[in-house]
Amino acid sequence: MVLSNTLLLVLGLVLLIKGSDFFVKAAASIAKKRGVSEFVIGLTLVAIATSIPELVSSVIAAIKQESDIVIGNVVGSNIANIGLIVGLAAAIALIKTREEMLKRDGYIMLFAALIFYLFIINGKISRVEALLFLLLYVAYTVFLLEEKPKLKDNYGFKEFITYFFELKYLATLKRKVILGRDKRKKENPTTEARKIKELSQAGLIRDFTVLIGSGFAIVFGANYLVDEAIFFADFFDVPKTVIGITLVAVGTSLPELGVAISAARKGYGNIAVGNVIGSNIANIFLIIGVSAMIAPLSVIKSTIFYTAPSMIFMSLLLLIFIKSKWEISRKEGIVFLILYTLFLTVLFLKWL
Repeated sequence: MVLSNTLLLVLGLVLLIKGSDFFVKAAASIAKKRGVSEFVIGLTLVAIATSIPELVSSVIAAIKQESDIVIGNVVGSNIANIGLIVGLAAAIALIKTREEMLKRDGYIMLFAALIFYLFIINGKISRVEALLFLLLYVAYTVFLLEEKPKLKDNYGFKEFITYFFELKYLATLKRKVILGRDKRKKENPTTEARKIKELSQAGLIRDFTVLIGSGFAIVFGANYLVDEAIFFADFFDVPKTVIGITLVAVGTSLPELGVAISAARKGYGNIAVGNVIGSNIANIFLIIGVSAMIAPLSVIKSTIFYTAPSMIFMSLLLLIFIKSKWEISRKEGIVFLILYTLFLTVLFLKWL
């Protein structure tokens, strides 16, 4: 019985991760062929590409009203992203960091972790709080795509907060929609007909086929993953949050792990760190936001007193290491790996 459940768990992970990869590529290809702007593609597909496994598995868990899996997945993924992924990448090769990585994205990541903790103190995340998370995510993504050329050197956390509270991102979205609509109106039939003729119909059919197939793979994979996570939590008599933090979180973080190892080997460790920071921001703002909109999330005491503070500590330590000589050394990478091991050890000892 355990063997069959293990096989289903592995199958779920494979379907979820590979399905997400094919889904993003097919969706981006279709969007480009249909004339969707790079802005919209970046806002939707590219921004959440590596977070799709966490997103879909959390949505499935929210639908099943398994709050512990959702919270454990997000918090566990954020800790694994720093302790395991950045740790491994830095252990493989010295990672050069940049000031922009700290003053904008790094501080926004820490801000996301702190506001998450503020919201869970009362033991739940409401739909109102979820809506705020989603607005923060939209504002952050639009801020990245639209404001960099304008703000130049003044492109940090302070500017993002101002941008958010002044609701500038809503005006930007409205302007983009209107410009896109006007652009389509101006295109004469001849131009449109030429574009349609130039498109490879066979290519579109293939893309749609891959999109649909990978979509089913993602949903089935996430469903298997959540179901088997619940099974193993019951089988080993451990809280579902623990399974979410370990089995589900590490499993859904495999895309980030692959990117980090590949980037570190090629001397682009800064890409790995940037990917981790972006993923951690999306995990809280987007994934918690979407999941809690489906059903308000309940939070257990161990999350409030141990796992969430651990996430904040790891986030803060990452920012300190980024700023130290503007690099993350192999020693600092090993520190992250040791801390992640200690975190898991304490987590399991707590429930033995």
